[in-house]
Amino acid sequence: MPSFLDKVGFSLETEHSSELSNAELMLQNHDLQPVEPKRRTWRAYNFVGFWIADGFNITTWTITSSMLVAGLNWWQAWLAVWIGYIFTGFMVALGGRSGAVHHIGFPVVARSSFGIFGALWPILNRAAMACIWYGVQSYIGGNCITQLLRAIWPSYNDIPNSLPESAGVTTRDFLSFFLFWLISLPAIWFPVHQIRHLFTVKMFLAPIGGIAFFVWSIVKAGGLGPILSQPATISGEEWAWTFIAAIMSCIANFATLIVNDPDFSRFATKPSDAFLPQIITIPFTFGVVSFVGIVVSSSCTVIYNETIWSPIDLLGKLLDDNPSPAARFGVFFISLCFVLAQIGVNIAANSVSAGSDMTALLPRYISIRRGGFLCAIIALCMCPWTLLSSSNNFTTYLSAYSVFLSSISGVLFCDYYLVRRGRLHVAQLYSLDTKGDYWYTYGVNWRAYAAYIAGIVINIVGFAGAVGANVSLAASRMYNLAYFLGFIVSFSVYYTTSRVFPVSGLELAGWHEKDEFVFPEDAAAAHAPGDAVHTVHADKIPDDYDDLSKA
Repeated sequence: MPSFLDKVGFSLETEHSSELSNAELMLQNHDLQPVEPKRRTWRAYNFVGFWIADGFNITTWTITSSMLVAGLNWWQAWLAVWIGYIFTGFMVALGGRSGAVHHIGFPVVARSSFGIFGALWPILNRAAMACIWYGVQSYIGGNCITQLLRAIWPSYNDIPNSLPESAGVTTRDFLSFFLFWLISLPAIWFPVHQIRHLFTVKMFLAPIGGIAFFVWSIVKAGGLGPILSQPATISGEEWAWTFIAAIMSCIANFATLIVNDPDFSRFATKPSDAFLPQIITIPFTFGVVSFVGIVVSSSCTVIYNETIWSPIDLLGKLLDDNPSPAARFGVFFISLCFVLAQIGVNIAANSVSAGSDMTALLPRYISIRRGGFLCAIIALCMCPWTLLSSSNNFTTYLSAYSVFLSSISGVLFCDYYLVRRGRLHVAQLYSLDTKGDYWYTYGVNWRAYAAYIAGIVINIVGFAGAVGANVSLAASRMYNLAYFLGFIVSFSVYYTTSRVFPVSGLELAGWHEKDEFVFPEDAAAAHAPGDAVHTVHADKIPDDYDDLSKA
């Protein structure tokens, strides 16, 4: 007879097949399984709407504004934005290809490159960073809450501060942070294939606030002429490296989304739905939103004789000028749009990422939903405001964030596109068979780790300089290229080691991308007659998912 503790443990378990052994429960649950056809509900327009909605957020504006603070003029900043996000669009689409074709998320894709157990470290790495970033975005969202409540009740700005100066935050700002954190929780509840509706709503509502802000800044500054006529404040070599850093900050902004796009692309109705829509929509949307941010930030120099790098600080400055009721309503509406924008981007880039990773770390007890709530709790316990005290701190954090994820991306891209040439044996990604394709050496692919470490080491000295250590100018310059260096080095090392020490069975020529593990309703459409497929029969799966280990 089961003990009380056994009953409690069983009640905490996630949804999974009752036929799985304890060992098999280390690798799979419902959320980790390949997405079955009825949940592949994301069509091309859903990915377009997703990126339109995601593009309108405070971080996008702030990155561009930081470029102006650093000394670029408006067109130089905008050119950097387009270069950075065009590159990013291709990287996201390529990164999501494995998920769209094989219907698996990042944690499972990582097993193909790093090994069944080796994948745990990059998964943990990304989960930790997603939690930190969730906190950062939540604190930014809290600033939106502050301006929203000030627009309704001006006295909210005068809440007495009972926290010590060492806390780094006031009582008012912490309260706003907590309120944003609280209202974000319901969005974590919904499964990934359903949250597309949130982004549809955000796609229509959030840009209205941005347009309103854009129009206000032009009118207040006396037209676009005074705004766009401001010159760059730097030149020569300093300008060149600042321009490069601006491009890299755009790419760093997408460091997690390049890695975790399979978490969304696996829900694509067909692979093409997750390819061109992302390549086109990402640079277009982020380019337009960044232009709005450039105009709004540049208008501050004309109106207030200073560049305000955060749009939320600008809203606060408007409220400091004893605005009319109509102006206060405008601030309220724009702040509300920003709140919705921050909730959306936090779900897309952080809670889903962290939830997917945590369920891979402990699939027996953690689902994507539970992982998302754990991410929110961790974010509440950290101090994100310390990362946002200035534009310099903000861009330094972004660069540091990209150092680790660029090395992971380099390994994944090389493995999928050059080493495996698109071929994945999906069933074996859930197997503890020591003769399986992804067992490598005791479940760890040392080639991937050699490449991953090499991609980080190349940027270590520059990172030390970014946080205050005394390093050479060359190291600092190299750190401006942190994402590229990390990606290229890890990609190259992985390819070299895989060629010198090849994995058995991977002597492939040509392209082998094919969905070899399909559900019965997929088989006829996805494969030509005579193709060998691994088909899961309906009578062997409980409700919505299959027991891959028995296939």
